[in-house]
Amino acid sequence: METMKITHLYPKSLNLYGDMGNLLTLVKRCEWRGIGVEINEVSIGDKIPESNLYFMGGGQDCQQVEVSREIVQYKEFLIEQRDKGAVFLGICGGYQLFGHYYQPFEGKKLLGAGLLDAYTVAGKKRFIGNVTVQTDFLVSKTLVGFENHSGLTYLQGETKPLGRVSTGHGNNGEDKTEGARFKNVFGTYLHGSVLPKNPHFADYLIELALGHSLAPLDDEIEIKTHKSLVGKAY
Repeated sequence: METMKITHLYPKSLNLYGDMGNLLTLVKRCEWRGIGVEINEVSIGDKIPESNLYFMGGGQDCQQVEVSREIVQYKEFLIEQRDKGAVFLGICGGYQLFGHYYQPFEGKKLLGAGLLDAYTVAGKKRFIGNVTVQTDFLVSKTLVGFENHSGLTYLQGETKPLGRVSTGHGNNGEDKTEGARFKNVFGTYLHGSVLPKNPHFADYLIELALGHSLAPLDDEIEIKTHKSLVGKAY
């Protein structure tokens, strides 16, 4: 049986706003197709294994401090995995630490893995509410979710946004972008969780991780749920 290896990075530190729902979605959408899933949870002090897909959720600044110290030690390894084609999904705090750094209001920069050419600085306003994003890389063009962040993220170089915000604030409330992608690395501020609300995005990540297309599923309920949230303001 084909098996997908998923590494959940620092779930004891970064696991807010229903982040486990993203992992459960990946697992179930694989299992429904007869694809096995092996999950490795990596805590502070653990070695990061090679995997098809790496997931890192959100957390508060204090948790990001300890994860930052840890993840920079594996920066070279993670970039190597990225360049080999591994898939990465980072949510909120995880997204910020996939970039070069996050600068809090107080204290030193929290260095990231440098998987994305992006950086984040603390903002004075908190962005809270539903978000709809228009993409150009997914067959179903929209992504929906819920944002809750004050960090302002800015993209550089070859790193592109997931899409343009039609509802909500997105990366920084200024340029109408949301999230980031480079190679098979994806970051987003969409919580709630993002993958159950966007099954097409979940399947896209699985296909990238396994290197082949997937058999279709009966997603009638999931699609109705997704469509009910498109353009819905908080």
